[in-house]
Amino acid sequence: MTKGKEYALVYVTGAVLYSFIEILWRGSTHWTMAVTGGLCFLLLHLINIKLTKLSLFEKCLLGSLVITAVEFTVGCLVNLVLRWNVWDYSGYSFNILGQACLFYSFMWFLLSLPAYRLSTLIKDRISSRKPA
Repeated sequence: MTKGKEYALVYVTGAVLYSFIEILWRGSTHWTMAVTGGLCFLLLHLINIKLTKLSLFEKCLLGSLVITAVEFTVGCLVNLVLRWNVWDYSGYSFNILGQACLFYSFMWFLLSLPAYRLSTLIKDRISSRKPA
């Protein structure tokens, strides 16, 4: 499988899984969350396969920071600029412009753990399919 196909598979997996998780958590989702979830899972996958010397704890911490940064950026665009009101964290302590907050940064840390496990499964599955 080419890197492009691998990354597309990872992206689509993240888009679908994140949308499903959000529906379970909030009861609904928005198409921008599928786009964001795919991007975040792809970034986690790249961290997982490129930064192999990091411990799982360090990867989860970095993953949380990356997801929070993506969430803040997307939130500023879709919620503040476009005014689509997809989410609002202003009721949470330690929020930044209502687009990111400490509580969800912690949740992204926890969600990174199974995300890295899934990334490893995908990587191993793809590696086992390569011809010798």
